[in-house]
Amino acid sequence: MPPNVEVRRSSRRRRTVSAYRDGDKVVVMLPSRLSKAEEEQWIATLLGRLEERERRRRPSDADLETRARELSRRHLGGRAVPSSVRWVANQRTRWGSCTPDDGTIRLSTRLRGMPAWVVDYVLVHELAHLLVPGHGADFWALVAHYPKAERARGYLEGVAAAANLPLDDSDDELADGLRHGVAG
Repeated sequence: MPPNVEVRRSSRRRRTVSAYRDGDKVVVMLPSRLSKAEEEQWIATLLGRLEERERRRRPSDADLETRARELSRRHLGGRAVPSSVRWVANQRTRWGSCTPDDGTIRLSTRLRGMPAWVVDYVLVHELAHLLVPGHGADFWALVAHYPKAERARGYLEGVAAAANLPLDDSDDELADGLRHGVAG
């Protein structure tokens, strides 16, 4: 058995198997009737699935840049072309940032593990800044092309409120945009 794996067998569990991360270990839940060989096979399968799921939820910089280009194509007509897109750990009060002059986009590592549609929203928001630097009506009209913009914005506001984090300085512009029906 690989290190840091805890196997929990249950006589009530008949057919289902599952695994989840608990700190630095992986807990594998199995029916008690499985043989040792079946247990080892399921552990390998479940560890592979867990690793793949975690990889998808924590894309690399290259994955992030590929995703940004796809989102630009799909929602902004391919007009926003970043020179680089990467994760950064030094953003404590923002989800992302963009420097339109050099085309760089940075996303906070706090977004890692959040649903993909939320990360996509932040990418679209920053891509829109490559086309419109401020948070005016033109900017919010671009962001509104992303169909889950309002939902993702609410998700991020909830995360920020639960963690008692300040919302970024575009909130006043967002509220103004929502009042005028242009924000997503």
